[in-house]
Amino acid sequence: MSDETIGTVAGVDALDVARWQFAITTVYHFLMVPLTIGLSVVVAVMQTALVRTGQRRYLAMTKFWGKLMLVNFAMGVVTGIVQEFQFGMAWSSYSMFVGDVFGAPLAMEGIVAFMVESTFLGLWIFGWDRLPARIHLACIWAAALASSASAYFIVAANSWMQHPVGVELVAGRPRLTSIWAVLTNSTALTAFPHAVAGGFVVAGVFLVGISAWHLWRGRTEDDQDRTVWTGALRFGGWVGVAAFAALALTGDAQGKLMFSQQPMKMAAAEALCHTAAPAGFSIFAYGDVSRPDCEHVKSVTVPALLSFLAHGDFSTKVDGVTPLVERYRAEYGANYPTDPALGALSGKPIDYVPVLPVTYWGFRLMIGFGALAAATALLMLWLTRRGRIPRSRWFPVVGLVAIAAPFLGNSFGWIFTETGRQPFVVAPNPSGVDGVWMFTAQAVSPGVSTGEMLTSLIALTVVYGTLAAVEGYLLMRYARAGVSGVLPPSDESDEPTDVLAFAY
Repeated sequence: MSDETIGTVAGVDALDVARWQFAITTVYHFLMVPLTIGLSVVVAVMQTALVRTGQRRYLAMTKFWGKLMLVNFAMGVVTGIVQEFQFGMAWSSYSMFVGDVFGAPLAMEGIVAFMVESTFLGLWIFGWDRLPARIHLACIWAAALASSASAYFIVAANSWMQHPVGVELVAGRPRLTSIWAVLTNSTALTAFPHAVAGGFVVAGVFLVGISAWHLWRGRTEDDQDRTVWTGALRFGGWVGVAAFAALALTGDAQGKLMFSQQPMKMAAAEALCHTAAPAGFSIFAYGDVSRPDCEHVKSVTVPALLSFLAHGDFSTKVDGVTPLVERYRAEYGANYPTDPALGALSGKPIDYVPVLPVTYWGFRLMIGFGALAAATALLMLWLTRRGRIPRSRWFPVVGLVAIAAPFLGNSFGWIFTETGRQPFVVAPNPSGVDGVWMFTAQAVSPGVSTGEMLTSLIALTVVYGTLAAVEGYLLMRYARAGVSGVLPPSDESDEPTDVLAFAY
């Protein structure tokens, strides 16, 4: 092993580069996942209305939003494949540790995503005017449900990293003993509905923003497609509001699990330095949050609210960062093992405190952007009540800008979830099998140099930036085209057009 492999290049550590690489690619990929989950079901509902009523407006809605869904789905597939390559290239030690557990859920995800979802989506694309209406409808529902099922297997794998179950420790590595325990992990059962609800918030506000722009653009004309945009806006608004309510409920369930499974993450989310009973919920923190001991952090709090969020009552004790550090040192060690693969961290003290600014503000930005998305959806529902179309130029601006809010909320939630369990890549289960945990510093590939990590990081960032520009261009182009981009004017021939005309 070369010195460069375990050392640094220009003061940059290989572990940090590997983490940045995975973070950038994961966050970018995760921008597409919730939109695909939510929008696929929304399109299926629209087509169900088409089959039941035969109305042209539902045909227009199905094809217009279906086109945008397909663009997003294609980019999601392309960017998702890179994740699995990174397990082998940058995180081979991690892959060897979790491989026996992850093999099953990741194989299930591959079968569902690349066989069921992609097959039925292909049948849906090519089946217009060729398959019977109800069979064609069944294809989009199969693809939409498979999309959610695919997400479940990924959530189950990630939840095992947060709360390992269903394994025994053999020769220092976890061996799977129950795939059912992995798939029914309490963490997965609460994380999945939370993720799906987040997807529906994204899809709902996506409909609201684009529909608001089209309504405003055609406000002075006798627009025959006005009912398309009015229907889509109001449908999206109600979807966004209902999904945010589901987000709040599932988020509360996750908070109670976090209290018992990952107490350091909860303390870091609140910048709670010392144990409190009852514990207040921090609205705003100020002071030097960069210090790991959090002694210089002061918070403006709502008394006893954190105790309620943690355990459902207003008196529960919530442990703070300082006593938890001592507990973690006693249970998991005060120093990293002496191992050349750990490089500069070999034998050094373990920092059990996550980066407080990231966890504290990530948690609040997640909630804040989600609430902003729901508030915008409610506002748009109010402004368009009884068929009204606001004439103010701020109407489409607010709608379009709000599209970013749920995307940002989902991203900050994911960042909080992943950074909050540091320094573990596989967090210990307080009531699980002893020894089933892994430090992030131990997970990086020992045979990959810092220079190679930097090269791949720069290359992937450039490629992903290019893909982002391409997707943004395609979505804007097809969104601006409106109904005319997917359907001929109503007075033209009703003969079938190119089956792929709406898809490209």
